[in-house]
Amino acid sequence: MNIDFSISSALTPMRILLSNDDGYLAPGLVQLAESLADTGDITVVAPERNRSGASNSLTLDMPLHLRRAANGYMYVSGTPTDCVHLAVTGVLEHQPDMVVSGINLGANMGDDTIYSGTVAAATEGYLLGVPSIAISLASFEGRYFATAGRVARELVQRFRERPFAEPVLLNVNVPDVPYDELRGTRITRLGRRHKAEPAVKSISPRGETLYWIGAAGPAADAGEGTDFHAVEQGWVSITPLQIDLTHAGQMPGVRRWLDLEQ
Repeated sequence: MNIDFSISSALTPMRILLSNDDGYLAPGLVQLAESLADTGDITVVAPERNRSGASNSLTLDMPLHLRRAANGYMYVSGTPTDCVHLAVTGVLEHQPDMVVSGINLGANMGDDTIYSGTVAAATEGYLLGVPSIAISLASFEGRYFATAGRVARELVQRFRERPFAEPVLLNVNVPDVPYDELRGTRITRLGRRHKAEPAVKSISPRGETLYWIGAAGPAADAGEGTDFHAVEQGWVSITPLQIDLTHAGQMPGVRRWLDLEQ
């Protein structure tokens, strides 16, 4: 996967907003910022703590605090969606040219995308009219963040030189291997998982019953063409996402169920 995406000095610097769901101290975010440092003007607005699984939630019942860390990153007392929404609608002087969310520790494939704060941050950018990428390292070991950072850089530079005519939302999953071991890139569809593992029950020191949400189940639909299959085979998986949740195929059946005229 050796592609030359050298930057042309004739191109106007991009304004790139970075966020994540692992928090502003996460090594994946640091790697992402370093990998994209010379591709444009980088602004980081990320959650103050790990907000994995926050999905597309917005904080509406309390004000948000925005602070700046010693390294220049801004962090917010809210969700990944809060971070991007606040940045685009209230903090930045100009709308960014792109939102990049990540690099997440762990894959975001199949049903994961519904819950993922990483994907949610990119989704908020997309909903606000900004081309957005969510990028995840498909392992909880986190050995090769640099590989995912290099992939993110290549995608950003390709967009810079060949922008889409309309906003896009791309979900990217990168195998946790050295860059030279990547087989290339595949455009994929989302796979599906089995139902989640059972909740884990425990007792606190005060005798209270506690529950931990169980782990995600194994992949059920992981055949050729899916994100699961691509990553398993060593390919970078890129899945274009959309927001329309309408199940068009069920509309006639629901009309009949309600005895409505066709």
